[in-house]
Amino acid sequence: MTTPRERLATRFALLARPRAAEALPVKLDRRRVYVLPSRFGLFFGALLFAMLLGALNYNNNPALMLALLLGATALASLIAAHLQLSGLRIDAISAEPVAAGNPLQLHIALSASDARNRRGLQLRCGEKRTSATLPVGEPTAVTLSVDTQRRGWLELGRIRISTTQPLGLALAWAWVWPDQPMLIYPAPETQGPPLPLGDGSASHSRLNPAGDDVHHLRSYRAGDPRRAIAWKPSARRDSLMVREYEQPLAVEVSLDWRTLAPLAVEQRISRLAHWVDLAEREGRRYRLHLPGQPVLGPGQGAAHRHLCLRALSLLPQAELPHGNGR
Repeated sequence: MTTPRERLATRFALLARPRAAEALPVKLDRRRVYVLPSRFGLFFGALLFAMLLGALNYNNNPALMLALLLGATALASLIAAHLQLSGLRIDAISAEPVAAGNPLQLHIALSASDARNRRGLQLRCGEKRTSATLPVGEPTAVTLSVDTQRRGWLELGRIRISTTQPLGLALAWAWVWPDQPMLIYPAPETQGPPLPLGDGSASHSRLNPAGDDVHHLRSYRAGDPRRAIAWKPSARRDSLMVREYEQPLAVEVSLDWRTLAPLAVEQRISRLAHWVDLAEREGRRYRLHLPGQPVLGPGQGAAHRHLCLRALSLLPQAELPHGNGR
């Protein structure tokens, strides 16, 4: 839940630098850093003003000297807060693609060329925020979680870097607007069907209650069908035994867009994403057929999975046919 002060700052952020997306790396110079008193700083200023009035009213020189000394300290804290961000460098932003609906973990690389220890840095993107400390002369990588909603390219928007160090009297902040969209995979179907039958000769098998060949016997579990109970072995062992069947699987499986013609576009994409993940878990080689694109595969492994899910995530929804799927 954002406060009214934060919402007001977000509205006025459009007037701050930068006013357009920019390529990384980016160095924060003095023109991009903004400083205002914090809430504690406003309270401190009101208290200091009351001290000045009292010292002048009663002609108390020690109290007047103390008030001026505290005022100079407050002004110095404004400059120190500005220097916490001035010269900071955002080198790179990266993230591993995730399925839509899962948080995206942004890895932000920070560095600085000067010999200042930057403490209490706060990074915020949208509603998510994290903190970081940048030691002298040592680059730092910060992880920031970002919410995702839909597949495709995610535009990050503005990232705010702020600090209230060293005394908490001032809030210094700057904006970074990276021109680097992040890829979001489609959300796989949660209760999807098993993989379609493969092509070619069978190379291995998987356990399947509807299979043809008996694989082994195991102890009865609640919910097992009665037809799978091996009565004779059960009588010999004085406990219920159940037959586990196996079904031959082909070397390669074909994931074809056209076979899912009755489904809507997004349902097709979710089904194919589910099959890609399922084929990887079962160690199957697979190829992906998408409309208007060359066939991907056959293949297996992280690189092939990324290639297939990337193609699914970048499919345009409006231009895909709903009828025959060709």
